[in-house]
Amino acid sequence: AWPPASPRKSAPGGGPVSASQRTTWLLVGGWIAVMVVIYLVTEVYRKPAEGKVLAHGVLEIPRSSDGHFRVNGAVNGVPVQFMVDTGASIISITDKVAERAQLPEGVPIQFQTANGVREGTMRRADRIEVGPLTVNNLRVGTGYTGESDKDALLGQNFLRYFEVRMEGNTMLLKARPSSED
Repeated sequence: AWPPASPRKSAPGGGPVSASQRTTWLLVGGWIAVMVVIYLVTEVYRKPAEGKVLAHGVLEIPRSSDGHFRVNGAVNGVPVQFMVDTGASIISITDKVAERAQLPEGVPIQFQTANGVREGTMRRADRIEVGPLTVNNLRVGTGYTGESDKDALLGQNFLRYFEVRMEGNTMLLKARPSSED
């Protein structure tokens, strides 16, 4: 007879696959697919917008979806994701960034943070970059714990070299005349 009969599918134990087992696997597979799509969409949504430089040399940092201002930067050439923290006295980085940036050994210190006391070291970085803006020879605190090893806080010891202005959901940084750290 044409078409030939299809072979019977069997369950792992050797018995036939029931309709309810097929339905269960389809539902599980569907839920996994939905969760993967949701994860990928939220990762794109959470990724902060890039800061951009305007024609007159101002760095424009858009507010992220979490309400903070985040911008890509580097410590001694090592990429980081800075969160602008106008309440922080100094730049804070993770121990991993300090290691990759080859910062010299520092002095042990306790940092008073909004989340309590944190142990770390005070070190010095040769170069801090935020977009096209650069400041040399700044103190940085290590021991920061963000969501990832690349997270860092951009504190006042960097920000004081710039005029910081808010316009709606945008932070603007513009270089001001030089001063010492």
